[in-house]
This record gives sequence, C-alpha cells and structure tokens, in this order.
Amino acid sequence: MFKKKYSNILFIFFMGFGMSLIMTLIITYINTGYDELYYKRFFKAWSVSLPVAMIATTIVAPIVQKFVDKIID
Repeated sequence: MFKKKYSNILFIFFMGFGMSLIMTLIITYINTGYDELYYKRFFKAWSVSLPVAMIATTIVAPIVQKFVDKIID
C-alpha cells in the first residue's frame, strides 16, 4: 500500500490525528459540556490542536524512540 520510506510521515500523521481528536473531544466536553454548539466548539479547538499535535509528534517521537532504544536490552 505505502512504501516503507513513508512510515515516519504516516506515523506522525496518524498519531497526531488520533491523539488530537480524542483529547479535543474529551477536553471540549469537560470544559464546556454538551449542547447544540458542542461540535462547533470542538471543530474550532481541533483546528488548533491538530497542527500542534503534528508538530509535537514530529519533535517528540524521535526523542522518545532514542530513549526507548537505550532502556531496552
């Protein structure tokens, strides 16, 4: 389906997408509750959190991978 050389980009995309989606859904609900404007508030918040998650994953994933590689026998 996809070539191996795209694995890092796909990882960043899917991890950022999934994490930002779940966290934004939950945090928006906790902070504002659920009403007829919930989805509008969610999409507004997600439009900010998705790019932040992509950038954070790009920065953090290699650091975490190096750390894990050091602590694994």
